[in-house]
Amino acid sequence: MTWDGDDYQARFDRLAATGADVHGEADFVAALAPGTVLDAGCGSGRVAVELARRGLDVVGVDVDPSMLATARRRAPDLAWVEADLTSFDLGRTFDVVVLAGNVPLFTPAGTQAALAARCAAHVAPGGHLVAGFSTDRGFTADDWSDAVPLDEVERFATWDGAPWDGGDYVVAVHRRA
Repeated sequence: MTWDGDDYQARFDRLAATGADVHGEADFVAALAPGTVLDAGCGSGRVAVELARRGLDVVGVDVDPSMLATARRRAPDLAWVEADLTSFDLGRTFDVVVLAGNVPLFTPAGTQAALAARCAAHVAPGGHLVAGFSTDRGFTADDWSDAVPLDEVERFATWDGAPWDGGDYVVAVHRRA
């Protein structure tokens, strides 16, 4: 799948212009009180840019050059890395690794375990891996939890912390001991 980063970002810009809150993921991550964040599957940088605006040290990684071009134009001072999330290695860890936009669903079928392992490898001791995605597309919350080599600590139905009741969207939180 190929994306147009500017078109993708324009959708969120239009929502924000109507007064809609487009920063639920950033609010959720910020509530974990990290100093460093890896936005894995950062797309056009919406979450990473907002977290950096709040004073966090953020790195964005995505495989799509168009999305990263948009992110780089929006925040040229942030670190943006073009890499495949199923095989990347940044050589460092983060307090939070967040996969905000259905990232496990955009990873080629059969590679979710590699995605989970590579993202988990970037979580610092005591840190969190947080993923939000639709569960009605053939990949479930349990599938994700089984793939992540960290302890699952919570599941929510939304980025604002609504309790998860087995619905069609999950925000899964894992922690490295």
